[in-house]
Formats: sequence, C-alpha cells, structure tokens
Amino acid sequence: MNKPDLAVQIGPLKLKNPVLTASGTFGYGQEFSSLMDPNLLGGIVVKGISLKPMEGNPPPRIVETPCGMLNAIGLANVGLEAFLSEKLPWLQELDTCVIVNIYGHSLDEYGAVAAGLKGVRGISALEVNISCPNVEQGGMAFGTDPAMAARVTERVLKETDKPVIVKLSPNVTDIRKIARAVEKAGAHALSLINTLTGMAIDVESRIPKLANGSGGLSGPAIRPVAVHMVHQVVRTVNIPVIGMGGILEPRDALEFLIAGAGAIQVGTANFINPRAALNIINGLETFLSEHGINAINDIIGSLKS
Repeated sequence: MNKPDLAVQIGPLKLKNPVLTASGTFGYGQEFSSLMDPNLLGGIVVKGISLKPMEGNPPPRIVETPCGMLNAIGLANVGLEAFLSEKLPWLQELDTCVIVNIYGHSLDEYGAVAAGLKGVRGISALEVNISCPNVEQGGMAFGTDPAMAARVTERVLKETDKPVIVKLSPNVTDIRKIARAVEKAGAHALSLINTLTGMAIDVESRIPKLANGSGGLSGPAIRPVAVHMVHQVVRTVNIPVIGMGGILEPRDALEFLIAGAGAIQVGTANFINPRAALNIINGLETFLSEHGINAINDIIGSLKS
C-alpha cells in the first residue's frame, strides 16, 4: 500500500498535512529549528503581531494547572516593523505555509497591520485574533460580539491580499453566532478555540498566581470543550474550520478531524515536547495505514451520530 495522502485544503490554502503549530506556542519558528525540521509541518502560525512592539504583562505570567496551564503573556511581540525586517527573512526560506497571526486594539490597528503585510512574499495567510479588548468600546473583546467580529473581519479583508482565517474565542454564550457573523463578513476559514479564561490563587498569600489576576487556560483540560465547539461550528458554517485545544498526541488530533476540522493546531504540547507536532504527523500516517485508509480527507468529518 502506498503512503497515505495527508494533504488538505483550507480554503485557498493547500497544506502538505493537516498539522500546524499554534500562535504563541512556537515563537517565530526559528526558535524550534535546532530541535525539529519545520518544513515537515503543514504550516506555522507565528506569534501574534501588533502594529507596535508590546512588552506584555509583568511576571509571573505562566502557571501550571492540572492537565494544562494558565498564561497571561499579554501578547508580547516585536511589532510589525521588526517582524518584517528581523523575523520574516528566515520564514521566507521555509518550504511550508507561514500564517501570520495579527491583532489590534482598534479597527484601525487591525487594518494597519494587515496593510503592512500586503504584498509581502512568503506569507500564506493571516490569522486574525479577535480575543483582544477593544479600547474604543470599553475593553469588550472583539470576539464576544458578532457585529464587532464581523467588522474586524471586513476591515482586514479590505486591507489584505491574503486568505483570512479568524480565530474564535470560546468565552462566549454561543460560538456559532460569532462563526456565522465572521463567515458572512467574508472570512476564508475559522480557527478555534482560543484559550478559556481562568484563574489560580495562592492560598497561603491569598493573591492570584498570575500578576495579571486571570489568564488563558490551555492544554488537555480544555480538549473536550474544544472538540464540542469545533463540532458545533462545523455544522453551522460552510467554510473550513481549523481545530485546536489540548492536542498532545495523534488520537487527540483525530478527534478534531473526525468532528469535521479540516486541519489542527498544536499549542501547549510544544512546551512539553518540541517535536510534538511531528509526532502527531507520523501518528496520523500510521493510523491511516493501519486502518487501510488512503487519505486523511476520508477521516475528516466522518463522525457517526
């Protein structure tokens, strides 16, 4: 039997396999290059880029939790200008998809970052983080309101020549409403879920373990929530969905794919094992071979209900 075909299509993007690394967990890619070959990945989603450099929140900003971790990094990054001059040249030499995660605290900021990446070689798509607080609307996250999520999507699409993937927040009453609004606004694909809001307290000092107070929960603890939300959204929209949330091993990835995700992202697992994403790729290939399945597309959306 020939090797199974792992190639997938996410809107306009063709990926050599369905395994990407999640934004914020893989740096700008080069940080992991001495530990694994990034060209073997389906793609890299780089650390979120804002218009200006950001230092992020004060430490402590990462706390281990049962089956996961809380982070309040605060979207620290080098900013658009330094990304283009210092980080992108290395990424442009890769033989895999490079997806740039972007964010802003106003519609103008989102538009400016998207415009700054327009026409730039070596960028396959933009992933839009809409979990950021909108400073012009009292701090409410863009991704918690369907109308605001749609406006961000429209603004980015207006300023870019790249496919646009919108990353959805799980911290909403009904994620399907946000998904429908973003699809209607013209997004090419969706990725979900971002982290769940959580908190940890030091009982001796009676203060939060994170300097920020609360943070984003990721890791295996959130996987059942993520699989459920992916399943809900897949049944709601007609654009591709990229699933993420607590994927450590091949069978975790298979849950998302069977639920209907066209690809997956590996996040927290990268901190545990820098080769986690490659292990998942190999594991998917082994699973298909052992079950006599010719292509990963025969698995995607195959949930029996």
